[in-house]
Amino acid sequence: MPTTPNRRVPHLRHVGAVSIVALGVAAGLQPGHAAAQTLQDALVQAYQSNPQLLAERANLRATDEGVPQALANWRPTVQLSASQGYTHVDSTSPEAVTNVLGQPTGKTADVSGSSNSHPQTYGVSITQPLYRGGRTVAQTAEALNLVQAERARLVAEEQTIMLTVATDYMNVVRDQATVDLDINNEQVLKRQLEQTQDQFRVGEVTRTDVAQAEASYAQAIATRQAAEGALQVDRAAFEHDVGIAPGKLVAPTGLPPLPTKREAAVDLASTSNPNVIAAQFAQQASEDNVNVVRGQLLPQVGLTASWQHAKDSTNTAGLRADDAQVVAQVTMPLYEGGAIYSQTRQAKQTVAQRKSQVDDARRVAVQSAASFWEQMLSDRATITSLQAAIRANEISLDGTRQEAAVGQRTVLDILNAEQVLLQSRVNLVSSQHDEIVAELSLASAIGALTAKNLGLPVELYEPDKNFNEVRDKWVGFGSAE
Repeated sequence: MPTTPNRRVPHLRHVGAVSIVALGVAAGLQPGHAAAQTLQDALVQAYQSNPQLLAERANLRATDEGVPQALANWRPTVQLSASQGYTHVDSTSPEAVTNVLGQPTGKTADVSGSSNSHPQTYGVSITQPLYRGGRTVAQTAEALNLVQAERARLVAEEQTIMLTVATDYMNVVRDQATVDLDINNEQVLKRQLEQTQDQFRVGEVTRTDVAQAEASYAQAIATRQAAEGALQVDRAAFEHDVGIAPGKLVAPTGLPPLPTKREAAVDLASTSNPNVIAAQFAQQASEDNVNVVRGQLLPQVGLTASWQHAKDSTNTAGLRADDAQVVAQVTMPLYEGGAIYSQTRQAKQTVAQRKSQVDDARRVAVQSAASFWEQMLSDRATITSLQAAIRANEISLDGTRQEAAVGQRTVLDILNAEQVLLQSRVNLVSSQHDEIVAELSLASAIGALTAKNLGLPVELYEPDKNFNEVRDKWVGFGSAE
């Protein structure tokens, strides 16, 4: 009978390898998968290709563009205009009729005429904002805070993907271990049935004993089939989240350490959880937005320089003109129907909302860290108890078999003892899985379940690369990514 070694796990860095060894299984699921697949391999694959993570990175790059859009309000706008036309005019006007001597006769006659013209204009104008009521400064600050908030959300999404993949990995390991235990139990019960049938033939047991052995064997087959179905479901989830099918899974390594005290974990969650950080930057952005809205009530100063050339050629003459001017303009809103005042009040209420969301995000993070901490301790205590139970059940099964050999126990007693031992082993596998998942979840709650903290051998995504590329970009459609 396989036994499970005792263990005490000080922190997450050690728990993976010890727990998987305790499971006593390498999840080789397909004959064609010869190479071992580690948890690190799965995390690397997901970090590089998971669609949800890639989408969130693209969303961050889109958010980056808010900064150059805000900075554009410092820069001039240049417009070029040109026009080309054709005009044809037919006209009729009355004229006085004269005699041969050129003297008016007192009569008039209509005289018709036509003219053609070709008007042309082209020019350029430059408008430079000088003061926009402080809105440019406020918009830039708001955009920067929104970028920081989105970066924190990207970290949160990355942690979600890492935790999902790690949970998928452990689910496959757990279910494969359960399948192996069920297969072993099925084989044991098959031998037990064969032995009971032999004993029945020589009259050592009754037909009832044979029926009990047959029932146990049939139940073992059904249990194994159900476990195999659950394993295939988890394999499909693994392939969905990682992008490849699970191979021969081995012990996880390179996981970050956890705090040694509950208070330390809670404190980290309240300050380092990415959802808390995102909520804080969102609050600051909403405060900047109040200044953006209120700035519409302040004076605006701008400078416009323009030059225009006009040309108009007709049948008989042509006109040429050049016009150049520089105009400074000051605009002072006096009353806007109350809309801007309403928008300002609305923006202030949004600030109040964001503050409450910061408090809520912090409470959720603290509650999650505390819950996962207690779950981790509970799982460790359960594992210790189950290990003791397995040792006792192994002794009990061995004693039951010996007593049955001398007629003090029945076949049913042996079957019951085997099922108790099997259940203890299955429970141990499940508890070891739950412990690792709880520790990974705790790492996520304190903001430690990232590719950087995990030490994944990948080129880490650098948000500054795209941000620095587009921040001061004046023209062009391309970016760093």
